[in-house]
Amino acid sequence: MAVLDIVKYGNPILRKACKPVSDFSALPRIVADMFDTMYEAEGIGLAANQVGLDMNLCIIDVTHTEEADEPLTFVNGKIVDSWGESIHSEGCLSIPEVELEVKRPEFIRFRFQTPDGEEHVEEFGGLLARAIQHEMDHLNGIMIIDRVSPLIKMQYNKQLKEIAKNASRHVKERKPQGNFAL
Repeated sequence: MAVLDIVKYGNPILRKACKPVSDFSALPRIVADMFDTMYEAEGIGLAANQVGLDMNLCIIDVTHTEEADEPLTFVNGKIVDSWGESIHSEGCLSIPEVELEVKRPEFIRFRFQTPDGEEHVEEFGGLLARAIQHEMDHLNGIMIIDRVSPLIKMQYNKQLKEIAKNASRHVKERKPQGNFAL
């Protein structure tokens, strides 16, 4: 498979709500490439728009914890309920070298499809719920920097501008990552 370029803060695709997946035929290759990319970047989650794809698709691997015994792929996900509260440090592959304390619900009820189109509604908690919320934020055009106070955001302003400047330069030079007609 292939390691794809990770889209950085400042790229417009990270700010739009991604389209639902209707054609599942190309997903096996896309998902495999996304896992290769995520593992190469040493992440635990990756949304499709982080590799330049406008589709409601994300992957998560928290098998290093006891919360999941296999890597997970979520298609057309939607958080339908949430409760509790927790604050933890989060990083983001699209905002390198920035970690922020983010408040999120501790538990979620999540509706999604598997890559074969099978529909599910399940409840998740802990790190897995946090990772799902982080990736679903991406798929809805929200980033961790949007989840902190303006004062905290100001502290990272210079770094964010530099990342965005490099991202816009990279967008102009970037070659398409594949022909994914979904």
